Amino acid sequence: MNNKVILEFLTMLQENNSLEWMQENKKLYQEAKEKFEGLIQEMIVRISAFDDSIAWLKAKDLVFRLNRDTRFSKDKSPYNPSFRAHISSAGRLPIPAGYFICVKPGESILGGGVFATQFPDATTLVRDYLTGHGVEFLDIINNQDFRENFQVFGEKLKNVPRGYDKNHPLAEFLKHKSWALEYAISDAQFADVDGFLDLSVDILRKMKPFNDYLNRALASFTMPQRP
Repeated sequence: MNNKVILEFLTMLQENNSLEWMQENKKLYQEAKEKFEGLIQEMIVRISAFDDSIAWLKAKDLVFRLNRDTRFSKDKSPYNPSFRAHISSAGRLPIPAGYFICVKPGESILGGGVFATQFPDATTLVRDYLTGHGVEFLDIINNQDFRENFQVFGEKLKNVPRGYDKNHPLAEFLKHKSWALEYAISDAQFADVDGFLDLSVDILRKMKPFNDYLNRALASFTMPQRP
């Protein structure tokens, strides 16, 4: 078994990004989507062995739509030629921190942490937690498994925000508005189902301490309700 049908569909979509092409190739889309959802469901089963908070999830509820919102974009192509899913205890929501997968030919990644920057209350909670739990954070990011695989990235300010010590040992991390991890996956690695599942579960297990730290920081956060 392999995941080539997913990569082949996404490559074709990237080259033919139009409503007309998608309508003519619905069968290819459904085949690739079902394959991706099956892969995510198997990942849920395996991740549940070390994180039972996600054991109840269904893959179809975690996968993002391909459709793009082009209203405010110069790029009017209607689809994002990638399959993406977020696996966390709250499902697909960006908070709490969970496990992210994006499959795009030549650009696939596994992700973790908090990518969202649109929730200032969440940003404040993480910054405040960092100031009081710095040693714990440093222990996580200085762990050998972490250092060999990840770097913390994310949108950040030029300066330490007002109200925080600019000389704090974690000053660079206090500048962040999001705290995220990425691990690149090659097309060859993704194409091999068994190899990809083994690799992805191993990598996501190594992300878990970082996620857990952020989720302790965000324990009191409530996702805003849509009006």
